[in-house]
This record gives sequence, structure tokens and C-alpha cells, in this order.
Amino acid sequence: MMKRLLWFVSGAAAGVAGAGFAKRKVRAVATELTPAHVAKKASERVRDAIAEGRRAARTREAELKAALDGRGSTLAEELDDGDTVLVDGRPVEPGQVIVLRQVAGDTHGGRRARVAQRHRRRGA
Repeated sequence: MMKRLLWFVSGAAAGVAGAGFAKRKVRAVATELTPAHVAKKASERVRDAIAEGRRAARTREAELKAALDGRGSTLAEELDDGDTVLVDGRPVEPGQVIVLRQVAGDTHGGRRARVAQRHRRRGA
């Protein structure tokens, strides 16, 4: 008799806990599916997509301008047949490494550093 009572109470407690969990989960999902919340999420995604597109367009425009000015080149274009690229003393295959060059005069990087450097040159 005691075993049956113990199992009944355990089952009831598990049922109450499961129902409480399900109720919280349903409320959370219902809140996420309200029209205002869906519209907010959609507008955030559209805004992010537009920003990413603008960044990509600026990057591509800079690449194209550099190519037109003759400034754009890749390491692959500068290598001769049979040349090997080493990174930390190990040979690497094409496409494994992106090599970035530092622009002369931009040792500190960033717009603020360049503006400050310009002001120092002018004596301001």
C-alpha cells in the first residue's frame, strides 16, 4: 500500500512539474510569435542584411578602384611558378592564407591617429 502511495505521489509531482514547464514554454513561444515581436525581429534582420550589403559594396568598390589605379594585386600574381609561401616555416597551399599589408604612413591605424598625425604636421 505504501509503495502504491509513493508511486502515485511521485507521478502526481512529476505531472505538476511537467505541466508547469510546458505552461512556461508555451507562454514564451506565444510571446515570440506576437505580431509586434515578429515584425521587430524581421526589421532587425532586414537592417542587418542592408548593413552587410553596404559593407560588401564598399569593400568591392575599394577593390575595383584599386584595380583600376593599378594598386590592387594579390600575392598569387606576384609569385613565380615554383615559388613556395611559408607561414611559420611551413609551406602552405594556395587559398589557406590571406596576406594583409600595412599601408605606409598608417603605422598606428585608425582615423583618429591619422587626423592627429595631420594636425601635428601642420603645427596645430
